Amino acid sequence: MRDKQMAFQVEICSPSTKYRIEPVADKIKTLEGIPAGLPYGGSSGRWGDSGKGWTEQYGTPIGADITYYSPYEDAFYRLNVDFPVDTIKDYMERAYSVWDDLKGETQEYKRLGRGYKASNGINSYDSFSTLVFGFAPKGMVVVWLNFGNTRIELGRYQAIIITSKEEIAKAKENYTKIFRITTEFSYKTMKEIGGYPSPQETSQKWDNYRMRYQWRPVVSSQNPKFRLFEILNYTFNGEKEGALRPWVLDMPYKQRAIPQEMVFFWETGKEKSEKFNARAFFDWEKTNEAFKKETGKIDMQVQISDDNNSIEILLNGRSLETDSIRIYQWEGDYKESYK
Repeated sequence: MRDKQMAFQVEICSPSTKYRIEPVADKIKTLEGIPAGLPYGGSSGRWGDSGKGWTEQYGTPIGADITYYSPYEDAFYRLNVDFPVDTIKDYMERAYSVWDDLKGETQEYKRLGRGYKASNGINSYDSFSTLVFGFAPKGMVVVWLNFGNTRIELGRYQAIIITSKEEIAKAKENYTKIFRITTEFSYKTMKEIGGYPSPQETSQKWDNYRMRYQWRPVVSSQNPKFRLFEILNYTFNGEKEGALRPWVLDMPYKQRAIPQEMVFFWETGKEKSEKFNARAFFDWEKTNEAFKKETGKIDMQVQISDDNNSIEILLNGRSLETDSIRIYQWEGDYKESYK
């Protein structure tokens, strides 16, 4: 039952601390019937990432039954869902690339099965490692699967608010046993501290983040020595995508969410002063409006200046405003780096 290849972590996150939720009963359903559950305490971190590890769980997660308290709403919810088993089985066979495959051409993922963890020079791929639950207002719950540099949204689910007096009484009793305080005290303290969202706030913002467009990044430079090695794409919907050579040079169009941060790695020579990474940060409203104006497939054109000192970003040839772009000298260790 405790086969290390079947181990995985569980994270519970919310958009920020003020949206924290606290589970009072939890069960992760597994294909093998192995008991599994959530970490102790409340949600933390940011959307898609709690920032906390926990005790390893085991098996193949195929659903969840979670009762939780939302302090800022002063309400209990229950999420009882089953994941698509065929989809889960498919993902459990995948291991996504983390860095260059030194034994052959690097692929987006290989079907290596569970238990793979990248180790330089031996293995360049990570299999499924973490099941992440994200809790937004009004019972919205998103579930992601983590594979190293890759995080994929499994689905968006809806928890049901608990209205039965008997169920609420049971949930309150469990809450007091777990957290050593009552929900009344927790809610009163939260109101006194202030700065928390309105109980009437909806999940529309995080539903909007899930909008997708058929797009890809296309990175170029007029510098004849330019070599692009890697792109990391972190999107507003909590997903992340890593891309390496060779497919980073001609990335496929995909239904992707709006980018929140993108990181680019390149070289124009073997000296340390000729190795770079750049980070581009995007505003949701402005970026989404720009994407909405385009039709069909969209190229995000990232044009790096010959001297590596500036970057311009366009959508199908139209300038795209960013929050900021920062360029750093950075020394990587890629298979095709200048030696």
